[in-house]
Amino acid sequence: MEPSLLPSLAWFAHVASHRSFTKAAAKMGVSRAALSQNLKALEKQLGVRLLNRTTRDMSLTEDGQHLFDALQPSLGAIESAVRSLGEAAGEASGLLKVNTARLAAKALVDPYFGEFLARYPKLSLELVMDDGLSNITASGCDVGIRLGQHLAEHMVAVPITPMLSMAVVGTPAYFARRSPPKTPADLVHHNCLNFRHTGSGALYKWEFTSPDGHDFSMETKGNLITNDDDSMLRAALQGVGLIQHIDIVVRKHLDDGSLVRVLKPWCPPFPGFYLYIPSRKQMPKKTQALIDFLVEKRKQWERRT
Repeated sequence: MEPSLLPSLAWFAHVASHRSFTKAAAKMGVSRAALSQNLKALEKQLGVRLLNRTTRDMSLTEDGQHLFDALQPSLGAIESAVRSLGEAAGEASGLLKVNTARLAAKALVDPYFGEFLARYPKLSLELVMDDGLSNITASGCDVGIRLGQHLAEHMVAVPITPMLSMAVVGTPAYFARRSPPKTPADLVHHNCLNFRHTGSGALYKWEFTSPDGHDFSMETKGNLITNDDDSMLRAALQGVGLIQHIDIVVRKHLDDGSLVRVLKPWCPPFPGFYLYIPSRKQMPKKTQALIDFLVEKRKQWERRT
C-alpha cells in the first residue's frame, strides 16, 4: 500500500467515527478546513466518494462505510500497540474499556471498583454493558468478560471465577409454608419467579441435569416476571417464591441463611466467567493489571468454596 495514504486514512477514520468534521478536527487539534481538504484529496486519490456532505450534515457513502469497517479494527490494533510501547517502562495507566455481560459486572467488577482504582491510580475504567458476544476489537474495547461456554475458540481466555452452577433458592419462611422440592418435577407445586430476556422477549427456562447426565430445561410458573435479575432476587429474599440463579450471585445469602438452596444434585458445575482478549502479544499493562486483579479475586472465591 502507498505509505502516503496512511495519515489520510487515519483522518478519515476519525471523521467517520465522530460523524462530524468539527468534532474530529477538535479531537485531532487541526482546523476543520484542513481536515475537509485532506478528505477531498483522499477521495480523489482513491477515485471514490467516501462522504456525503451538506451544509448541516455528513454521512458515509456505501464505499465509505465499507472502508471504515475495514479500517476500524486495524487502526485500533495499531493504537493499542503504540500505547503499549509507552507503558513498557511505567505503571498501568490510561483508559481501560471492558465489554461485559451485566451479570458479570454486578458480581465480579462492581464490588471492587474502589479497591481496583486505588491500586492503579493512573487507570480509568469504562464498562460497556453488553449481554451479547461482541467483537471487542471492533467495538473499541480492550477486554471482554463472558461465561466460558459462550466464548469463540480463537479467543485468549483467562478464568476469573471457579466453576459455577445454577442454584434454586428460597427463604426459610417460604419453605415453612411449602415442602422443599426433591426433583425438578416438584416445581409445579411451587411459585417460581421468572426472568424475561430483554433481547428475545422469551422467558428463561430453568436448567437441570438428571442423575444419569441428561441435560434438560423446563418452563416454570409463578406470579412474578421481570427482566431484571436484581428485582427477581429481591422478590425471592422477601419470600415471594423460588428463583434459579448462578450460585456466585446468591452465595452471600446462602452463607448468612437468608436463602436456602434446594435441588443441588440436579445443578452440576459448569465453566465460569472468563476474561478474554484477542491476543497476548503486546498486551498493555492496564490489561495485565485487570487480569491479575480478577485472578486474585478468583482465588479468594475458590478458598471460600
